[in-house]
Amino acid sequence: MNLEGKVAVITGSAVRIGRAMALTLADAGVDVCIHYHLSQAAAEQTCNEIRERGRNATRVSANLSDPETAAAVIFEAAMTEFGKVDILINNASVFENKSLTDTTEADWDSHLDINLKSPFFLCQRFAKLLPPRQTGQIVNIVDWRAQRAGKEHLAYRISKAGLVTLTECLALELAPAIQVNAIAPGAILPPPGEDLSYLEQRAQKVPLKRAGSPAEICNTLLYLLRSDFVTGEVLTVAGGEQLTGGLG
Repeated sequence: MNLEGKVAVITGSAVRIGRAMALTLADAGVDVCIHYHLSQAAAEQTCNEIRERGRNATRVSANLSDPETAAAVIFEAAMTEFGKVDILINNASVFENKSLTDTTEADWDSHLDINLKSPFFLCQRFAKLLPPRQTGQIVNIVDWRAQRAGKEHLAYRISKAGLVTLTECLALELAPAIQVNAIAPGAILPPPGEDLSYLEQRAQKVPLKRAGSPAEICNTLLYLLRSDFVTGEVLTVAGGEQLTGGLG
């Protein structure tokens, strides 16, 4: 896909990796719809930075815990502002370290709603809105944990494993018009509430002996979006941590 003049919707793109992807796409010539839930000031700042790069941006607040309604709100905002959407990036996520014994029904519902159910309805709406004979791209942000069993982050792992399966199923169902791929990050940023020491500890279990950076996720994103012959893939960007299961 030639990215110049394309329009992207990115969920959870006011901050962190979502923000980095939004700015990277703006640098590549893409106009961006910034989705956020509560981070209004950060969303506006990200929009301003996109405009400073010479691209157009709009922001929309939607609660992904109500997936079907959120999908309608997000795409209405994007279509009103830009008149089209070429790229959907499902980035927003809940990430909690809960095991079988301490996972509540509310924990379960929040992970499944935001990490899996919401991407499903966003993909559904995107596919319906894409005009005939127009191509599109979907990129889902998953996690290397989604492809390995483990005792921690149970609801999170299951929700991301479901998103991997959704990626593969939609790659078949939506071909050839829409390519659907996923990126599985490793230790890129500390979780909310953690500092850089978290990444330093994680890095000891990474074969490449360092943490990654949002730039590495963004480079992978650009590769996928610019490729016309890759679909149904999960590209892991984890320094080899997926090979060890985080055990060092």
